[in-house]
Amino acid sequence: MKDIKIASSKFIKENNLFPGFTGWQVGYGAFTYSIDRKDILMTYIKNQEEHHRKKTFRKEYIELLREHGVAYDEKYLY
Repeated sequence: MKDIKIASSKFIKENNLFPGFTGWQVGYGAFTYSIDRKDILMTYIKNQEEHHRKKTFRKEYIELLREHGVAYDEKYLY
């Protein structure tokens, strides 16, 4: 994951995909997304700051875990 975070940060910055991007948060989680829905995902990422004013990252993350049947322990969540 470390190599992916480094390479993707460099790519995002070099291609100015997300102005103001300074880097990824500490830690990581990964979910796959269908390539045919790439545009929807890109729009979500671009509007993520505004989106999380309405729904916290933690709430959304727990919803994703539950929706996909991923077991988790609250003490390891943000």
